[in-house]
Amino acid sequence: MAAWRFGILEVFAEPERMRTWIVERGAWGQLAFVIAFALLQPFGVPGTVFVLVAPLLWPWPEAYALSMVGVMIASTIGFSFARFVARDWVERRVPAKFRRYEDALARRGFFTVVALRFVLWMPPALHAFFGVSRVSFATHFWGSLVGYALPLLGMAYFGEQLFAWLAEIPASVWLATGAVLVVIAVGTVVAVMRKRRRAARA
Repeated sequence: MAAWRFGILEVFAEPERMRTWIVERGAWGQLAFVIAFALLQPFGVPGTVFVLVAPLLWPWPEAYALSMVGVMIASTIGFSFARFVARDWVERRVPAKFRRYEDALARRGFFTVVALRFVLWMPPALHAFFGVSRVSFATHFWGSLVGYALPLLGMAYFGEQLFAWLAEIPASVWLATGAVLVVIAVGTVVAVMRKRRRAARA
């Protein structure tokens, strides 16, 4: 009700007004961005959304700095939640695909964290995996910082140009791409089902 009363919902209903509203708030808008990033990303909201939006709101150096602060706090929250708050519960839910990196973390913790952050970036499941692993807090923090550096820089610097380029692509291209992806997805599902049936018969 308060958001409606003060017109905040109307602002966020229009992207250009939202951009103006946030930018006009200066440091408060930046603080709100970082807080939202830090609190929402570890629990399911895609961090890529924040990283893509940042260069549309601020010059790329500011977007880079704010994205880095936001993602580092988010990663720390996700790591700390898994390690100190709900370790047993989280450990049972860490995807099996991450388990294969446990030996690498034990032998070369820092470089493994850097590599995984650079390639996989910031999925909440990866925060959780690091939290229940044997890697130390400091190794996770500094490894994540180094691993995030280049991808975030690229997104901050080229983000606005990327959006402009995507906006120029005709709708017909998007429709054709979507159709191809649907065909590929259906074909993959059918192939997997056939493979399972053959395995069951054998």
